[in-house]
Amino acid sequence: MRPYTQNWTQVTEFVMVGFAGVQESRLFFFFLFLAMYLFTLMENLAIILVVALDHRLQRPMYFFLTHLSCLEIWYTSVTVPKMLAGFIEVAGGKNISYAGCLSQLFIFTFLGATECFLLAAMAYDRYVAICMPLRYGALVSWGSCIRLAAACWLAGLLTPILPIYLMSQLTFCGPNVVDHFFCDASPLLALACSDVTLKETVDFLVSLTVLLVSSTVIAISYGNIVWTLLHIRSAAERRKAFSTCVAHLTVVSLFYGTLFFMYVRTKVASSINFNKVVSVFYSIVTPMLNPLIYSLRNKEVKGSLGRAFSLKLWKGQ
Repeated sequence: MRPYTQNWTQVTEFVMVGFAGVQESRLFFFFLFLAMYLFTLMENLAIILVVALDHRLQRPMYFFLTHLSCLEIWYTSVTVPKMLAGFIEVAGGKNISYAGCLSQLFIFTFLGATECFLLAAMAYDRYVAICMPLRYGALVSWGSCIRLAAACWLAGLLTPILPIYLMSQLTFCGPNVVDHFFCDASPLLALACSDVTLKETVDFLVSLTVLLVSSTVIAISYGNIVWTLLHIRSAAERRKAFSTCVAHLTVVSLFYGTLFFMYVRTKVASSINFNKVVSVFYSIVTPMLNPLIYSLRNKEVKGSLGRAFSLKLWKGQ
C-alpha cells in the first residue's frame, strides 16, 4: 500500500503480465493451454450428455456430477480465453477494464465456492448411500437433490459479494500491472493505494469459512463411511462400497489441497511465480483431470461412455 495523494489518478484499466518469463516459448504454451482447455470442454460436455441420455445414470450421484461438469466448463472459461489472448498478444489481449477485472474475480470466486459446496453435497450423497441405504430414497430424493444443488449455487453466489464490494472501495492509482494471468485477489491487493487490512481480513475469514464448512461436511461424511465399512464383514462388499467413493475422494484431494494453500493466508503474496503455478493447477489442470478421474474410476460412467461411443461408431458404418 502507498499513501494516497490527490495527484494520483484512479486506475480504469489493468494490464495482466501473465507468464512474462516464457516469451520465447509463448506459442508452445498457447497451444498447450488451448489443447487443455478444449479437452476440458469436450470431457465435461461428454459427461453431461451421457448422464442426460443414459437412463441408467438418472440417479442423484450423477445429477450432482453434471452440475460439477457445468462448473468446470464455466470455471475454466472465466480465465483461460483471456490468458490465451495474452499469449498471442492480440490487440488488447493483456488489457482488462476495472469493471471487467472485478467481474472476473466475482465469477471466479462464485464458481470456486460453489464447487466447494457441491463437493460437500456429493460427499453427503455417498454417506447416505453407504451408511443408510434403506433410507436413501427418502433422504436423497429428486426434490431434495434439486434443493441441495440450488443451495450450493446460492451459497456460492453470496460468497464473493462482501469481498468484491470491499475490493471496489479500494483506490488503485498506479501502477496498473497485475502480476498474474487473471484478476486474482492477492495481486490486485498488491496494487492498492489505500489500506487493505480490512479487505485482507474479510478475504481470509470468508475463504476459511467456505473451506472449513464444506471440508467439515466431507470429513464427517467420510468418517462415518469408514466407520460403516469397518463393520462390514465381507471384504468384497467393503471394496464395492468404497469403490463408489474413490473418484470423489481423489477430486476432493486435488481441489482442496491447492485451495487451502492459495487462499487461507493473511499476506498479500509470497512467491508470485509459485502462486501462478498453483493457480494453473486448480484453475486449468484440475478441471481437465476431474472428468478423467470420474470416467476411469467409475465403472458406470465408463460403461455409458463406451456404449455411447460404440453406438456412434456403429451408426457411422
